[in-house]
Amino acid sequence: MTFEILSYGFMQKGLIAGIVIAVICSMMGLFLVLRRFSLFGDALSHMAFGGISIGMLVGVYPLWTAFIVSILGALGITKLRKSTKISGDAATAVLLVSGLGIGVLLISITGGFKVDLFSFLFGNILLISLEDTALIVGISIGIISILAILRRSFLHLTFDEEQAKINGLDVDKLNYVFVALASVTVITSMRLVGILLISALLVLPNITSMMFGKSFKTTMLLSISISVISVVSGIILSYYFDLAPSGTIVMISVAILVGVLVAKYFGVLRNTVQVKNQKLAET
Repeated sequence: MTFEILSYGFMQKGLIAGIVIAVICSMMGLFLVLRRFSLFGDALSHMAFGGISIGMLVGVYPLWTAFIVSILGALGITKLRKSTKISGDAATAVLLVSGLGIGVLLISITGGFKVDLFSFLFGNILLISLEDTALIVGISIGIISILAILRRSFLHLTFDEEQAKINGLDVDKLNYVFVALASVTVITSMRLVGILLISALLVLPNITSMMFGKSFKTTMLLSISISVISVVSGIILSYYFDLAPSGTIVMISVAILVGVLVAKYFGVLRNTVQVKNQKLAET
């Protein structure tokens, strides 16, 4: 039965796009989580909301305006944070409310919500075109390639920015590249889970994988595996049970996180009981 749905063109496109989005969100999200920028993806998605509203107002393909507005907004906030010493969470909040304010204002000018806007807000990977799929795959390959090339530099930046400067890295340029990549990742992923849920795909698989306490490389591989499993199973379940793909994907990610938490709790509890029994036996 599962193989039967793979014969449908829309499922093939959805799964291909979903898998590559899962990979880039896991890779980019791990750096965001480790840098304590977990809500940065949420802020970028809201900035993209403003960009999409601009595109709909002026009659330009919304994803292009979302790319421009999100990248410029993220770079501007990064520059502002550097020059004024605004904290990371405050800068993220500025980015979030600015994008949301622009979007709501322009929507009121254009006369309210439209069907196209809802597809960006909530996502629907099963309705993407062949051109969108090719664009998503192409951009994702680019993001993965850049992350692979700059992995060591980003690691230095993530764990100790001051030490990175001492080692001769251009921290400011790397920060600009990082936020630009994060912006592109968010915009590329909107078709999968939508503006309102993109942060979940960036954060949940990484939080789950980090609970295993493994190396950076292993943690990233675990995160990618969890994300791909969530996306593929979410798309398939949404098809069979007529559910929203975005919500299904996110709830599967939540279920995996809860499952790991429960397993760790009972594992710790069992170890505690074993230690107590061992002490009792020794006495």
